[in-house]
Amino acid sequence: MFRIVDYQATEPVRKVNQNNPITIAHSPKKTVLADISITIPRMDANRNHVELNATVGLRGVSGTSQILFKIFRDGKEIFRAQEGVEADPTSEINYIVTFQSIDKNVRTGSHVYRVTAENIINGTEAAVVGPISFSGLAIAKDY
Repeated sequence: MFRIVDYQATEPVRKVNQNNPITIAHSPKKTVLADISITIPRMDANRNHVELNATVGLRGVSGTSQILFKIFRDGKEIFRAQEGVEADPTSEINYIVTFQSIDKNVRTGSHVYRVTAENIINGTEAAVVGPISFSGLAIAKDY
């Protein structure tokens, strides 16, 4: 059997808003999108997993950007994914990117998970236009 240990979610941007875009920083700088805190009780340490889900709405501003998404636990990178974003008005310029990561056997205590984005292509621009959501579900195995 499995049981839910903790669940946290945040939605810093609820809907698409192209009037207030958040420019995505170029590497090595990062744009912080969202943070959550997940707590693992002592009895569930090292026999659990945390399912992390993120959704981010993007818009291409100029050129074809490559956006590198990262998830960190307590400042240490645990996941990365990449998405191309075009700014061609005759094609697609708005994107919704969703990704999932699973962090296994997390130690006891409270852990801060952070999702970031960075543009790894110089000379291009992309922005977050929403929505942004980030959630974490900690599940432990009963013995």
